[in-house]
Amino acid sequence: MSARKFMRIPPVIALEIGTTKVCALVGEVADDGQLMITGLGECPSRGIRKGEVVDFDNALTCVRTALQEAEENGQVSIHQVHLLVSGGHIRSAVNRGSVPILNEQGEITADEMTRVEEMARAVNLAPDREILHTVRQHYYVDDGQPVINPEGMEGSKLALDMLILHGLRNPMRNIVKLVRSAQVDVQDVAFGGLCSALAVLSPDEKRNGVLMVDLGGGATNYLVYAEERIADAGSFAVGGDHVSNDIAHGLRISQADAERLKIEAGSALIELTVRGQTLNITPGIGAAPRPLRLTDLHTIIHLRVEETLNLVLEPVRQKKLLPKLGGGVVLTGGGARLKNLERLVTKVFDLPCRIGQPRDVNGLSRITEKPEYAAAVGMLRYGLRTVRQRRPGFGGWFKSLWEK
Repeated sequence: MSARKFMRIPPVIALEIGTTKVCALVGEVADDGQLMITGLGECPSRGIRKGEVVDFDNALTCVRTALQEAEENGQVSIHQVHLLVSGGHIRSAVNRGSVPILNEQGEITADEMTRVEEMARAVNLAPDREILHTVRQHYYVDDGQPVINPEGMEGSKLALDMLILHGLRNPMRNIVKLVRSAQVDVQDVAFGGLCSALAVLSPDEKRNGVLMVDLGGGATNYLVYAEERIADAGSFAVGGDHVSNDIAHGLRISQADAERLKIEAGSALIELTVRGQTLNITPGIGAAPRPLRLTDLHTIIHLRVEETLNLVLEPVRQKKLLPKLGGGVVLTGGGARLKNLERLVTKVFDLPCRIGQPRDVNGLSRITEKPEYAAAVGMLRYGLRTVRQRRPGFGGWFKSLWEK
């Protein structure tokens, strides 16, 4: 561990309960402001599917194992965590609120800005859904051009577009209940796609417009920056496990063999150079090895991954955001390590693509150099920010969610 001194901010623990793994990261801030990873706990995930709890006891065992390992590695005692949530139930919508300017001078003050924010957050959702984050977008004075900060301007009406991220209440409550059952408090909750963006996107990419895609085991999260704001975000219940399932069914092999083949020999594109090449696989104990064509493996992977990318492309295209993405596409998550994925993304989106790794982070190199830890690193950054400000992040929904 570095000999740097740390500021008097207690360590923050990010907990990600994913389909592939449960990961607990311990982070602190050095006196130069840099984020330092000081502990890691991991456990292969059981009892979680597509970001939701399906076997409470197995999932609880995984959470306890990861937290205990993080305590030992980070030399801390963990009593509270910042929790990531993901899953195909997470959606976004833009809601516009407007208020009249009531003061005699017609000048927009902080009071009008507060009132319009309250109106923009007052969105009608289905009874089973809960707001996760609210993010300010653009203000409008008398329905004119978008305004970043209208305070001090004059007008008769002020409007604000608010991006609302919302999810199903019960799946989110069950994840929180799982953590609390491990005798750990949940200090705050944040969307995994937002956290990945906090970890890997540069200021230039945010200014120029960028699409961040996090390819997890059970879900694919995305977040769009356009015109220097978060313009869209969401999640689909499709991930790397679906690719492995397709391989297992298509080639009639076990799930474990399918996962291994995907990692060792998989490709997002069908490579002409492997035509005619085969590899041998043993279907089971005592069974004779049989050859599998690499082109068959690559075709199965290509079809599923291309379908997943098109799920993300559709809302981005519908909202006419593609021309605003000068920064291209940034990939994170374990699925980002798939061979030739960048080339396929460039083909699907007609945009440049890169693999995103956590930025401005010191400590464990196995964390700072791998895209699959981006969301957890971003949650540390999110958590440290809210701890310093002594307030819950992006809307503070968590307390009301749990009390309902």
